[in-house]
Amino acid sequence: MSLRRREPHDHDHHTSGGLGGFLRSLLSGLPWSDRAEEEETFTVPTPPSGKLKIENANGKTSVIGEDRADIEVRVTKTARAESEEAARKLLGLIEVDVDEGGDHLELEVDVPKRWNRHGSANLEVRVPRELQVGVFSSNGAVAVAGMRGDVLGRSSNGSICIEDVKGDVNVQTSNGKVCCSCTCGRLVARSSNRKIEIDEHDGSIDAMTSNGLIHASVESLGPDGLTLSTSNGRIVVELPEKVDADVDLRVDNGVIRNHRELNNASGERTGRLRGKLGHGGCAIRLRTSNGSISLR
Repeated sequence: MSLRRREPHDHDHHTSGGLGGFLRSLLSGLPWSDRAEEEETFTVPTPPSGKLKIENANGKTSVIGEDRADIEVRVTKTARAESEEAARKLLGLIEVDVDEGGDHLELEVDVPKRWNRHGSANLEVRVPRELQVGVFSSNGAVAVAGMRGDVLGRSSNGSICIEDVKGDVNVQTSNGKVCCSCTCGRLVARSSNRKIEIDEHDGSIDAMTSNGLIHASVESLGPDGLTLSTSNGRIVVELPEKVDADVDLRVDNGVIRNHRELNNASGERTGRLRGKLGHGGCAIRLRTSNGSISLR
C-alpha cells in the first residue's frame, strides 16, 4: 500500500543575471548543472506491531522519539539534472512508499536512477518512543534519538549517531563513524574505516572497527561485559569507580596503560595484561593490533 500526503514548498532559486546568469549559460546542458528542491510532510498511523523499518538509499535519515500516537514524516527532496525542467521532473518522481502490510510498517524512498541526473531525499521521522526501529541507508547518515525500544541501524557510506536510547542497539557502517551517547541496553557497533565513540552507556558493549579509535565511557556494566577490538587504532575505556570484572587486555604492536588497581594481575607475555577488578565478574576484553590500550 502506498500512502502520500503532499504539501510541496519549492525552495529552488536561480540568479537570472550577472555572474550567475553567465555561469548558468556556460553550464547549461551539463549533467547535474541545475538543482530543484521540495519539502513535503505527511502522517501515518503507528503499526499495531510496534515495528518500523525505513529504507533510504540516498540521503540522511533522522528518527526522533516523542510522546505522540502517530508517525510524522518530513521529506526534503533534492534533484540535480542537465536543465531546470529535467530537475523538476526528477523531483516529481521521488516518492516515499508506505507499506503497512506484514508484521511492520515500512517506509521506502524511491529515487529513479539516471546517468546524468541525481536525486536524494532527507527524512525526518517523528515516532512514538516505544517503537522498535530499523533504518537502512546506502549513502547517507543515520541518526536516532529519544527512543525507548530496540534500534537497528545500517549504512554503507555514512555515519550513525544514536542518542538517548533505552533498548538494545545494533549499528553497522562501512565508511562512517559511530557515535552513541546516553544509551542503555546491549550495544553492538561495527565500523570498517572510522572511529567508534560511546559515551555514558549502561550495559554491555560489543564494538569492532578495522581502522579507527574506540572510546567507551561506561556508567555500569551489563552481564556480557565489554568486548572491544580494532586492527589499527587506540582503545580507551573509562569505567565507574567501583566495578567487578575480569580483565583481559592484549596489544600486538603498542602499549597498555592501566590506571586501575587489578587483583591477581599477570602478564603472560609482552603486550598482554590480565587481572580482576574488585571481586571479578563479567569480562572486559580489549584487543588492538597496532595501537595502545588505556584502561581508566
